[in-house]
Amino acid sequence: MTRTIVESKTKTAIIGFDQPFCVIGERINPTGRKILSEELERGDFSRVEADAVAQVMAGANILDVNSGAVFSNKMAEDPRYADNNFVEPTLMKELIERVQAIVDIPLCIDSSVPGALENGLAAAEGRPLLNSVTGEEDRMELVLPLVKKYNVPVVAISNDDTGISEDPDVRFAVAKKIVERAADFGIPAHDIVVDPLVMPIGAMGTAGLQVFALVRRLREELGVNTTCGASNISFGLPNRHGINNAFLPMAMAAGMTSAIMNPVALPIGPKKIEEKKAEVEAAGIVLPADMTDEAFVQIFGMGSTKPQSGKEMEAIRAANFLTDNDAHGSEWIKANKIAPKAGQEGRGRAGRTGGRRRG
Repeated sequence: MTRTIVESKTKTAIIGFDQPFCVIGERINPTGRKILSEELERGDFSRVEADAVAQVMAGANILDVNSGAVFSNKMAEDPRYADNNFVEPTLMKELIERVQAIVDIPLCIDSSVPGALENGLAAAEGRPLLNSVTGEEDRMELVLPLVKKYNVPVVAISNDDTGISEDPDVRFAVAKKIVERAADFGIPAHDIVVDPLVMPIGAMGTAGLQVFALVRRLREELGVNTTCGASNISFGLPNRHGINNAFLPMAMAAGMTSAIMNPVALPIGPKKIEEKKAEVEAAGIVLPADMTDEAFVQIFGMGSTKPQSGKEMEAIRAANFLTDNDAHGSEWIKANKIAPKAGQEGRGRAGRTGGRRRG
């Protein structure tokens, strides 16, 4: 069985055909997150640290750390900040150090800048996953020596200098090329995690079928583990969680062994709470004066005011159970166990102390 080992200083995550699905948390990524980029530019890492903790609490096995920030203010003062090759190496080092100081799970170092990848590898404790290498020859010549030098696994993305093909056979051929070039560097197939590239189902009706077939081929013909950006499948569509929740177990059944995704259901903010309260009161419902915001959002099915495990995580845990990768359903039961009310700890049904009455 193919197993890809990813390690922190104290913990190990295994991506494998016979293992529970590996969740790679994607939240530490300033791409498209303007507020996070602005905070990083000011040297404020509080959101990064909060995102790291929230993802671990939600069940992430590995944390992806991406350094692709845009420092607009510094760029205006110093043109060097317009170059990611200048910004990302320093930022990646600090991100890695900050994250591993607050959580102890393995990391995935994510950048298109070789200097950032190497700085991340130098700063990381254990055996991180490197994200990523593509099929362009110059990219393989830059990244694969780093993979060999630091003896780490790598994400291989199935595109090359011709772009992303809509033909799954072409994407398979690119993946095969990367696996073969990695072998030239002495990198075994079990240290390559292929991303076959998930297309949006809204733009390509066969996108789901394509990726399921590709994952099977990658597993059976190349013997490699696989990953994907899970939310790509639902891009641009309503109720994205519903699509993601169906896609992930189906991808798992096809043989996919990990995904880069958001494991956290983001908290409900005060603006949405106030809007909902106004709606409820307009309907003539009188709310208790002492009702907390958390009680309100729970009663009206809005979620929580605190970060919690997302619905996609629920689908993954169920699929792990159904594929016998959760022995006796222990993880499913633990995740769904209702915490006892204050004063009820140690009590049985209906709040009675102790277990079954003896005769």
